[in-house]
Amino acid sequence: MASHRKSRPTGSRVAGIRTPALATAALTSVALLSQSANAAPEADDKPSLEEVEKKVDDLYRQAGSATEKYNGAKEKTAKQRKRVDTLLDDVAQRTQKLNEAREELGTFAAAQYRTGASAPDTATFLLADTPQDYFDQTQLMDRMTGRQKVAVDDYITQQSETMEKRQEAAESLEALTESQGDLKTAKATVQRKLADARELLSKLTAEEKARLAAIEKEKQQEAARKAAELARQQAEQQKEREQEAAQQQGSGSSSAGSSSSAGSSSSSTAPDSSYATKADKALAFARAQIGKPYVWGATGPGSYDCSGITQAAWKAAGVTLPRTTYDQVNAGTTVPLADARPGDLVFFYDDVTHVGIYIGNGMMIHAPKPGTYVREESIYYDGESSIHSVVRPA
Repeated sequence: MASHRKSRPTGSRVAGIRTPALATAALTSVALLSQSANAAPEADDKPSLEEVEKKVDDLYRQAGSATEKYNGAKEKTAKQRKRVDTLLDDVAQRTQKLNEAREELGTFAAAQYRTGASAPDTATFLLADTPQDYFDQTQLMDRMTGRQKVAVDDYITQQSETMEKRQEAAESLEALTESQGDLKTAKATVQRKLADARELLSKLTAEEKARLAAIEKEKQQEAARKAAELARQQAEQQKEREQEAAQQQGSGSSSAGSSSSAGSSSSSTAPDSSYATKADKALAFARAQIGKPYVWGATGPGSYDCSGITQAAWKAAGVTLPRTTYDQVNAGTTVPLADARPGDLVFFYDDVTHVGIYIGNGMMIHAPKPGTYVREESIYYDGESSIHSVVRPA
């Protein structure tokens, strides 16, 4: 008997099911689509170059902030360590004198007993809470001469002062331990932020690094343009001041009152002249450091951080500045940016974590960040909005 089954045509559909050839092609398409779908999120997860740049800049700023905290903690720790050492030396000297005086009083107590009914008890004296307690208990106070009573009173006072110094030293040691903890934390924070920044940069391709350099160059060009604009404004203001001074001087020669006014105006420029002299010294020092590496926490002479070089520069001019940006910003007179003069300190960011020394024409000398060197740069290097204030330190 012939079979009733019909042969299935190649390439046809039977009950909605594709033939093996078409099914294979469909499965391949699905697999490719699936791979594309899976690959898309990975591409989306990768940050843009602009995002990387912003993240790196933020990490460097955070490292700068942590550096200033480290500098403050280091300075505080050094002062506390010096204080602790002084207190411990003082306590040691006082304790030695106290022991010598105690032995002398013990000898005196034994001598007093030589004429008494009972045997001397020097050990009891040496273990007594105070000489007063011992002498009162043994009824020796009534037998003392005035000079001997003064010696006991002096001993009691000395003992009390020694105990106070011991307590003070213990409290200072506790504060020192706390400062050392803060110092360790700040140091770890700086190192972590810098490591994160290096890791981000290490993931960039050569092409991305080139593009990043191009973006940075554009920022520098814009910063230079802003600096030139400020220089023109300051030059115009200076010209106006000179014209006004010339007019005042001319009118001042016609009357005594005007002469007096001109005299006071002339005297008011004396502090400016003094400041200019100091500023010249500070700037000469700063220029001599150009090319030295930025190292966080460094104060020279081989390397500097931002507040380290401003402190060192003004020290060369005979002016002592605090160590950190937080304190340097309060160590002088705040002036408008338009009135900035060579030698002034320019501070950056809302948290005041960066500083440079103004050299004129919208430019400054500063130690920018890790991986860079002390250099001249526009005060607009990170945008106009980053400028916090200008301070004249002397």
